[in-house]
Amino acid sequence: MDFAKIKATSESYLPQMTKFLRDLIRIPGESTEEEGVINRIAQEMRDLQFDKVEIDPMGNVLGFMGTGDTLIAFDAHIDTVGIGEKSNWKFDPYEGYENEEEIGGRGASDQLGGIVSSVYGAKIMKDLGLLNDKYQVLVTGTVQEEDCDGLCWQYIINEDKIRPEFVVITEPTNGNIYRGQRGRMEIRVEVKGVSCHGSAPERGDNAIYKMAEILDEVKDLNNRLKDDPFLGKGTLAVSQIFFNSPSRCAVADMCAISIDRRLTDGETYESALKEISVLPSVKKYNAEVTMYKYDRPSYKNLVYPTDCFFPTWVIPEDHPATKAMVKSYEGMYGTPKVDKWTFSTNGVSIMGRYGIPCIGFGPGKEEEAHAPNEKTWKADLVKCAAVYAALPTIYVNEMKK
Repeated sequence: MDFAKIKATSESYLPQMTKFLRDLIRIPGESTEEEGVINRIAQEMRDLQFDKVEIDPMGNVLGFMGTGDTLIAFDAHIDTVGIGEKSNWKFDPYEGYENEEEIGGRGASDQLGGIVSSVYGAKIMKDLGLLNDKYQVLVTGTVQEEDCDGLCWQYIINEDKIRPEFVVITEPTNGNIYRGQRGRMEIRVEVKGVSCHGSAPERGDNAIYKMAEILDEVKDLNNRLKDDPFLGKGTLAVSQIFFNSPSRCAVADMCAISIDRRLTDGETYESALKEISVLPSVKKYNAEVTMYKYDRPSYKNLVYPTDCFFPTWVIPEDHPATKAMVKSYEGMYGTPKVDKWTFSTNGVSIMGRYGIPCIGFGPGKEEEAHAPNEKTWKADLVKCAAVYAALPTIYVNEMKK
């Protein structure tokens, strides 16, 4: 394995990677609106002579290199969140900016940089003759992750009938290698009341007052959730509140909240729902506790309904995929830190639902995700492409038994 040559080849591709990333940033691509971004990625894959490039019925782009039996995938979701309050941005989030070290724009870290590095990582494999009859590489640009993480891979595994041996998640990792994340789920709690004229509130039954009691107990529950020595503590946060009322001078007859529940190792959606269902105020007011469902059409108008449950996953430190990633990194950049994500990724389906091992390494920083003035670093694009290029050969030749 000529690590110096891989590293030099990756560095030589920086101008092309920079142009590719800036092109992607200029195309708005929020969840369910990714068509322009997908088409631009497919164009780049074809220009770089990928062996096969497809866009599946959901809208995911799939680029293949090589013909071997072992399939190794590199996944990047290519949808972004919106720009939020534009006055918080110091530059145009879609035009972005570039200087000697950085590239700015919505999606620069989360996570358009990941598709850029993985596409060019596969190109380097081909350039340097690293592809062989032992493995095939799949680079995926996946849709709707920001809306419903992992839904794209439910489709790829169940409908496209693609099942890699392991998957590299290319979300931003702050220069580290990540081997797990907490899961999450989206919960709704709803309580009913009876409306009446606001001038005589005693005639009604105010649903907002009931929810106030529930909120206090939900807030306290967060402090009692399970802790895990690696992934950390389970958490919950009330993220939305809704109500029904005939008017501003009437008592509310319905109130509901959304809860963003983060699940640490050992927690399940059943246990999380039960913890809320047994709260005294929830029982007192007969509140309904349910899990949300997602059924929003993709940009190709395909609906693939799922529960809003996104399982926890952890890959062992001594797993062959982890060891191969560490060795690939060490060959060019020294000793990496092996850690975990704070946020959620498509690994919730790939490994969380289907047991396909995942290992994480991607350009950019977690704290740039969903933030104004988002940016990534050119050095990260080069580093990730180089590590990706070396990884499959190390895995099939040295780690796979």
